[in-house]
Amino acid sequence: MKNILVTGAAGFIGANFIKYMLARHEDVKIIILDKLTYAGNFKTIADDIDGRRCFFIHGDICDEDCTDRIFTEHEPDCVVNFAAESHVDRSIEDPQLFLKTNILGTQNLLDTSKRHWVTGKDDNGRPIWRKHVRFHQVSTDEVYGSLGSEGFFTENTPLCPHSPYSASKASADMFVQAYADTYGMPVSITRCSNNYGPYHFPEKLIPLIINNILEGKKLPVYGDGTNVRDWLYVEDHCKAIDMVINSPEAEGQTYNVGGHNEKQNIEIVKLVIRTIHDLMQQNPEYRRLLPDGDKGADLINDSLITFVKDRLGHDKRYAIDPSKITRDLGWTPETRFEDGIVKTIQWYLDNRTWVEDVTKGEYRHYYEQMYKDR
Repeated sequence: MKNILVTGAAGFIGANFIKYMLARHEDVKIIILDKLTYAGNFKTIADDIDGRRCFFIHGDICDEDCTDRIFTEHEPDCVVNFAAESHVDRSIEDPQLFLKTNILGTQNLLDTSKRHWVTGKDDNGRPIWRKHVRFHQVSTDEVYGSLGSEGFFTENTPLCPHSPYSASKASADMFVQAYADTYGMPVSITRCSNNYGPYHFPEKLIPLIINNILEGKKLPVYGDGTNVRDWLYVEDHCKAIDMVINSPEAEGQTYNVGGHNEKQNIEIVKLVIRTIHDLMQQNPEYRRLLPDGDKGADLINDSLITFVKDRLGHDKRYAIDPSKITRDLGWTPETRFEDGIVKTIQWYLDNRTWVEDVTKGEYRHYYEQMYKDR
């Protein structure tokens, strides 16, 4: 049985990943380490934790005693590091928090892995590693910076982060690579485009727009809304990580994981508006979710859009070339955006209790502060 330590698995992509792995592999044991910050919801993963194939530890990736204890008790063969502060706006407000979690936390995980996976040294003093171990870093296309109107990020694109968030992720990637180069640690890195799908915390664009429509709020769009992102359905991303960590040929490699779905932010917002409006017309049960019921459905249109002051250092365009992972491992994105966005919206309409639970308290205070002067 393969033992996988998954950090940050109560968050969006991490939670989807453990559900994917448990459903598709009978021979894996998942150990979840999560601090349960505002974006981590224990209820998202509660049904997966059975004390046999899936275990949960409440803790911080920066805590050396905690990570050391996990390695001693569970002996993971693989670390998949999702744990990170991930929202650009929050990084602008509190850069140091991102340095602590994303850089120092990753370095602590690397050190803990090294202590437990190195079995000795060879004649040249190089560490000898246990067989079939892997440290996998989940990164982002934002480490590359911003593109012009043409071209794509490849794995050879120089790192050029523009926000405290992307700078912290780029630094973490470089630490992972440094442990590979210096100590021979078996590592891999994936850099993904914008994910969407179930369990996404509603500070990010798509779930934010869905939630605001259902609460009768305006839909804030930064600047003129023409910033471009590439969108990847979260299950396709999980499949890519699964293939990378289970492929010996992927050791030491960095892979870009993109969805071939470039869209302007304003396109996304208008598509979500139209899709929710159409679903409301097709299903009377959904109209009950609106503050004004049937009358509220008539108000779901582009007039809800309000343009707000642009984000500081807002990158204009991201676009990923995933041909390397397709060529090496045979991975391709399987979900068309037009299908994935409908599945995503239906999930949020069908799971309002989950949304209401994660948007209480601290999130509402943050939302009010973030947009009060915009």
